[in-house]
Amino acid sequence: MSEPICPDECLALANAMADAARVTIRPHFRKRLAIDSKTDSSPVTIADRETEGTMRSMIEAAFPTHGIRGEEFGAHQADAEWVWVLDPIDGTKSFISGSLAFGTQIALLHRGVPVLGIIDQPITGERWLGRIGHPTLLNGEPIHTSSIASLGEAIVYTSALEQFDADRRDRFSALAAGALFIRMSHDCYAAGLLALGGVDLLLESNVFDYDILPQMPIVLGAGGIVTDWDGQPLGDASRYETVLMAANKELHHAALEQLWNR
Repeated sequence: MSEPICPDECLALANAMADAARVTIRPHFRKRLAIDSKTDSSPVTIADRETEGTMRSMIEAAFPTHGIRGEEFGAHQADAEWVWVLDPIDGTKSFISGSLAFGTQIALLHRGVPVLGIIDQPITGERWLGRIGHPTLLNGEPIHTSSIASLGEAIVYTSALEQFDADRRDRFSALAAGALFIRMSHDCYAAGLLALGGVDLLLESNVFDYDILPQMPIVLGAGGIVTDWDGQPLGDASRYETVLMAANKELHHAALEQLWNR
């Protein structure tokens, strides 16, 4: 079976939505905004809602038959052949506190398969673009993951250690103890850094589709590997219990060996 292709008009829309997100987000950055709590106790601001609302309107105008799954406003035509997955501000806590470790995430799925992914940092102007069948680009230039194959030389990131249950925290801690060093709380920016070659392993737990699906074409197109902690493909799901992103096959294997203490 041939790989699905991302149509050029969908690529154009994705870039236009990322441009529009920048315009919406920038005036709110490093302002003390009113913060609401969602049902899962995570924070949300007017910037999150305005940004997703803008992107959804653009999709509905350009492709009314396409589906949408968004962090803030849920699903619309979720069983459509083409479905957009939107995370207007991934790393809202970083955004609220004035940190640059956040971004807008956009994915396009064809029959459940991510064929396009964007991570856009609205303040720095960095844009990662992954498209199936093409090399990953950062601001138009091809990038590649690192060649680090040894866990002892690996830089390991995770977004939120508090998302790990006790067993997964212990397994992550054992892996981290053998790594070069670890860093936390970079959210989607960490996936961009992995695709760029600055980060070697990214481990997550208890995350949503809109957190991960936009990152997959970016990491894969840069030469990386994306699975769960069992080494299995993630598939199309609304939530992932575990995610393991590695710079290359050798490091992916080494990480799995450590996670399972083989």
